[in-house]
Amino acid sequence: MVTIGNAHDDIIHDAVLDYYGKRLATSSSDKTIKIFEIEGTENYKLLTTLQGHEGPVWQVSWAHPKFGSILASCSYDGKALIWKEQPETQQWSIIAEHNVHQASVNSVSWAPHELGAVLLCTSSDGKVSVVDFNDDGTTSHVIFDAHAIGVNSASWAPITSTSSNTKDLNTLKQQRKFVTCGSDNLAKIWKYDPINNTYIEESRLEGHTDWVRDVAWSPSILIRSYIATASQDRTVLIWTQDKSGQWKKQLLTEEKFPDVCWRCSWSLSGNILAVSGGDNKVSLWKENLQGKWESAGEVDQ
Repeated sequence: MVTIGNAHDDIIHDAVLDYYGKRLATSSSDKTIKIFEIEGTENYKLLTTLQGHEGPVWQVSWAHPKFGSILASCSYDGKALIWKEQPETQQWSIIAEHNVHQASVNSVSWAPHELGAVLLCTSSDGKVSVVDFNDDGTTSHVIFDAHAIGVNSASWAPITSTSSNTKDLNTLKQQRKFVTCGSDNLAKIWKYDPINNTYIEESRLEGHTDWVRDVAWSPSILIRSYIATASQDRTVLIWTQDKSGQWKKQLLTEEKFPDVCWRCSWSLSGNILAVSGGDNKVSLWKENLQGKWESAGEVDQ
């Protein structure tokens, strides 16, 4: 296990490996992003420190390598920044600035690469924006009201295998679907509406009694779709969709977690869920053959 000490001067909010697991991007309240090269299981090297935000940087997200070496970041300063590394010089620079929100931008996530270079942003202003980075260098965005008191996080639905063969962009655009969560105790599923060029609410997931801090849609198509929601109410809910399209909820654990549940994320295979909370622990969970969720261990460090 690689341990990086004293990486930032303040709290680290996010740490994400790139597609190949070779580089790690971290973001912090010290307003910077750092990129490390990971060599084996022991060594790491700081490649660069990115400065451009004027507030704590909440989250970073790597784009798929087919678009180049690109990183998105979001901050309390109300902006999402897009950074690109020039392969010849290995210098990073800001290639786009997305500043349509009136408050903190809390999360950034790239769409499945089949949908193109598309970035999803959520904000404390209650709005969600979806930015298209077009092949000709232009950008276009859609912004809409999602959660009354603020949007904390969002996660894209995986692309079904039948649609990924489709090369027609308009058909692919209709595949766009994601889930958001907010300070109104709700999670909502949105799908693209081509007629009005916006996103409409498809389902509302009600079950938490406090702010929903994070939401994660399982990235692989298993027997059914899974969504996990982590909340301030010290619970994690697992949502599964039945044959009729209805979403059913199930508590991950009978007893509440010891503290606030901050983040949840699925393994790439989609069958293991990691949950992190206010007790500074990361617990792992998997579903057994009876459909119950059981502990798959803890990450100690």
